[in-house]
Amino acid sequence: MVDLPYGKRAIGTKWVYRNKKDERGIVIRNKARLVAHGYNQEEGIDYDEVFAPVARIEAIRLFLAYASFKDFVVYQMDVKNAFLYGKIKEEIYVCQPPGFEDPEFPDRVYKVEKALYGLHQAPRAWYETLSTYLLDNGFQRGKIDKTLFIKRVKGDILLVQVYVDDIIFGSTKKSLCTEFEKLMHKKFQMSSMGELTFFLGLQVIQKDYVIFTSQDKYLKGQPNLDLWYPKDSPFDLEAYTDSDYAGASLDRKSTTKGCQFFGSRLISWQCKKQTVVANSTIKAEYVAASTCCGQVLWIQNQMLDYGYNFMNTKIFIDNESTICIVKNLVFHSKTKHIEIRHHFIRDLYDKRLIQVIKIHTDHNVVDLLTKAFDVSHFQFLTASIGMLNL
Repeated sequence: MVDLPYGKRAIGTKWVYRNKKDERGIVIRNKARLVAHGYNQEEGIDYDEVFAPVARIEAIRLFLAYASFKDFVVYQMDVKNAFLYGKIKEEIYVCQPPGFEDPEFPDRVYKVEKALYGLHQAPRAWYETLSTYLLDNGFQRGKIDKTLFIKRVKGDILLVQVYVDDIIFGSTKKSLCTEFEKLMHKKFQMSSMGELTFFLGLQVIQKDYVIFTSQDKYLKGQPNLDLWYPKDSPFDLEAYTDSDYAGASLDRKSTTKGCQFFGSRLISWQCKKQTVVANSTIKAEYVAASTCCGQVLWIQNQMLDYGYNFMNTKIFIDNESTICIVKNLVFHSKTKHIEIRHHFIRDLYDKRLIQVIKIHTDHNVVDLLTKAFDVSHFQFLTASIGMLNL
């Protein structure tokens, strides 16, 4: 506690009360937290860089798919008051907490030495503290996903995925998980939560032969449908892509559809209206294939950190003309109106990073994202992508 220096201003504080709920919405904990009025901070004075990387939901599914393939258990831990471990570089002062003012020095303020919840730079300060600690203890940071940390010991691997103060981890050797827990307890106050059951809205059930994932708490329409990642399925990267033509009744734009698998494990999917009106079915399908290819490229790069180099990834397309355009560069009359940014799919095909394969429309599972089917065909397609009705 100090006197406020001349020319400086103090940021207000408030108490925030929150009920913590589990995956079923049941209150398990009541929390009171002191939060700074970060909205009163001024850029360049109170903070500079604030960006902190967080894990993508596809990265979590990829993590679980790899765990099912390698047949290891994924665990979860939580850092108590994580932001308070981050060190603040800027000179920041905050008011005394409401209800806890010092009666002898009511005008004094607190000089902040460590991050406080609500400050703009708090997430980044925490991430720097955690990543520095892990890197100093033999971990390597992912080249693509900066929230993934890897430690290799002889032929085994320990994987750690971070989302702010929530951490999931797993290893092909269980003793490495035990060592990691001890390592984290040395520096941080941790809550070891055992096997992973709930993370970023994703409910997880780990069995001896399969990992189930679902989102029936946010999910509408088919809340009882779960994705399953069988442990005996191969680990080959495959993708499916498709597009309708002028399906939007208002602006006549087409809808891009795509999904990516590891064997029978569904990792990610896309369903998004295209930004421009396609003047042919071929263009709509080609743009969809290019979008799907971009996601495949991200997964390929992500898997390099896991030690896998996927080449010639199969992308299944039900339009023969689109396949011909990808393979043949001389169809200028068919492609001159397509934006340049979509043509990188040809470059990836020439480098043998992907291959495009014809598939019958009835077997293109990505159609589940936009089309209505009768019950029998719907069940056939959901079984094809590893989706069970539980």
